[in-house]
Amino acid sequence: MHDHLARATAPGLRAFAAVTTNLVEEARRRHDCFPIATAALGRTMTGALLLAANLKNQEALTVRISGDGPLKEIVADACPDGSVRGYVRNPFVDLPLKEGKWDVGQAVGNGHIHVTRFVGLKQPFTSSAELVSGEIAEDITQYLMVSEQTPSSVALGVLIAPDATVAAAGGFFIQALPGAEEDAITQLEANLQHLPPVSQLVSEGKDAKAILEIVFAGLPTTVYDPVELEFNCQCSRERVENMLISLGADEIKAMITDGQAEVCCHFCSEKYQFSAQELTAILQEIETKK
Repeated sequence: MHDHLARATAPGLRAFAAVTTNLVEEARRRHDCFPIATAALGRTMTGALLLAANLKNQEALTVRISGDGPLKEIVADACPDGSVRGYVRNPFVDLPLKEGKWDVGQAVGNGHIHVTRFVGLKQPFTSSAELVSGEIAEDITQYLMVSEQTPSSVALGVLIAPDATVAAAGGFFIQALPGAEEDAITQLEANLQHLPPVSQLVSEGKDAKAILEIVFAGLPTTVYDPVELEFNCQCSRERVENMLISLGADEIKAMITDGQAEVCCHFCSEKYQFSAQELTAILQEIETKK
């Protein structure tokens, strides 16, 4: 199944659901994550995609989970076109299972969730909230209530296979709109009470449309065409070269003395190699601009 995100509406309600198995596996592979880091990063990237689905074209957002647990920090950038990238500061965390599940809450610890929105203004807008569990979904739900006064429900899940690869990943995000009828909310709450974990639904082969139909069971529902999702980093050799130019002549001279330079992208772990000859050309460009 291709990764995708779908949107649905019911009376006074709207929801988004995403299947993200492949892109979470791509992130795990790129960052060589241990299982608990894969679970945390996968939940954060999925959550970012669900929040970004509300944005307009050319807008974007960043979700940053900063805690005092061993993972340290988890960051995900997402756009409404379905592209996402992310990393975890310490991908090599190994903790014992808690009641048979990965203890993401302990791995994240206490701290804050920060959401930065890039909506075309001169300065991006960042809002924050304290983490309530470190389990990511509950923290995004709390953030939406505290920072945006939006009653919401968020579910995120990553199922790890015995070989540490990603077997299934996905999530959904529900919002009650102004004027939502009490009967619709009561039906929704009853549906959520009996809903299996979202990773289980994905592992059973449910796509985003099927998940939304289960969430809104018993309600008149409209499901819209899905958007394809992918792990996509904006880094490039040209951007890295521009970054090296911004470091200044002294830094480049030191790299030339070392004989080469290697730059690794935080978000995708892509490595860019620069020989002494290439660094010399960059130095000449810097000195020409003086």
